[in-house]
Amino acid sequence: MAKVERFAFHVPSLEELAGVLQKGLKENFADAQVSVVDCPDLTQEPFKFPAKGICGKPRIADVGGVPYLIPLVQKDKVYDLNTVAKDIELPGAFILGAGAVSSRILGGNAELIPIVQTKSEKKPAVNGSYIAQINPADKGCLLEKYSSKYTDCEFGLLANLYASEGKPGKVIEVKANGRTGELNFVSCLRQTLEKHYGEKPVGMGGTFIIQKGKAKIHIMPPEFSTCPLNTDEDVNNWLKFFEMKAPLICQPVIVSKDPGFDLRVEHTHCFSHHGEGGHYHQDTSPDSVQYLGYFQPAELLFRIDRPQETHLVGRD
Repeated sequence: MAKVERFAFHVPSLEELAGVLQKGLKENFADAQVSVVDCPDLTQEPFKFPAKGICGKPRIADVGGVPYLIPLVQKDKVYDLNTVAKDIELPGAFILGAGAVSSRILGGNAELIPIVQTKSEKKPAVNGSYIAQINPADKGCLLEKYSSKYTDCEFGLLANLYASEGKPGKVIEVKANGRTGELNFVSCLRQTLEKHYGEKPVGMGGTFIIQKGKAKIHIMPPEFSTCPLNTDEDVNNWLKFFEMKAPLICQPVIVSKDPGFDLRVEHTHCFSHHGEGGHYHQDTSPDSVQYLGYFQPAELLFRIDRPQETHLVGRD
């Protein structure tokens, strides 16, 4: 059994959060509008998620960690989203986020974009996840629906997950156009929260669309590094970087400040309906970029199987 640690986030009202985020975004974007709205039906285009919303007992799980991938991989670190749902005391949870595939299932390494309605007593799991991997044919991006090849809900090494009952409800809608600052969209949201709430950690998750523009995205190579990756430079030389085009549907997990659990404080993976996806770094078209997102503050944090030996390499 993996060790599970639990922490209660500070949970501001949606109205308060909207005001805080709008102020912060305006320092980094030409135009930003944040409001409280009804969550759109996420089973519809462009999301096509297996759940209608991101509301109901919202929580964040940080599972495993980068130290299980680098400096050298620990392939025995394998997890299951259905088990995670039980670990976070929400069996049947709808889970979104960013993680790595189980190399035991895939036979190699790749980016996982988890989108799963986990199994409950009444229903089997519905896995709407995507995998982004390096295409062996042309070394480009190969994006596939997980369920087109596999029937499990496994993942490996690490994941940052936002979980809820998947219900409709009130959420924070964020619109931001024209990036004027250096921060990417997710970092801007997170640093705004950290600046405002300080020592009171706030967690947030949901989904956003890069509606216009292009973005810098990485995909891990299929082969794990055989020589130790000891610095960020080593990691970046190992990763494969791409410029991908909108629309990209992204799943961010954000924690304003680590309360001492060795967290990855922000992590975002994305997919599309045109065959591109992976790990989001930054838009590359600041003048034309348009973001539209729906977020919910989390009530609880669960830290699952925290690495005993840790480092801060490779957490961008």
